[in-house]
Amino acid sequence: MVLNLFNIKNKFNFKAGSTKEYIMERTEVVLNETNRGEIFLFSDDKKAGKMDISVKGSTLKVYHTEVDEVYNGRGFARILLDKLVAYARENSLKIIPLCPYVHGQFKRRPEEYADVWLKNDE
Repeated sequence: MVLNLFNIKNKFNFKAGSTKEYIMERTEVVLNETNRGEIFLFSDDKKAGKMDISVKGSTLKVYHTEVDEVYNGRGFARILLDKLVAYARENSLKIIPLCPYVHGQFKRRPEEYADVWLKNDE
């Protein structure tokens, strides 16, 4: 079941000696009947990355973030993080960041994520 499809990000890549190349990234949140699923990231309709998630009650657990090596260095993990946080805010969910990447980003910018971060005593 696809819950929503948006957060389309457009950008231009400029390569020396070439014409402008238009690349579009989009994200999809897909949850099954048990509320486990993924946030998928596509670049030019090719799967570029994902986050493994689950939703239970008012909490959203994120377990893992993965970006295909071909797309390293393009900020795609951040696009997935932005979608995760937007989805949590839109659905009044608190995030439990079990994924090391997400947890690290939350710790780096606690004020940015304070409204969605369900903290444990560390």
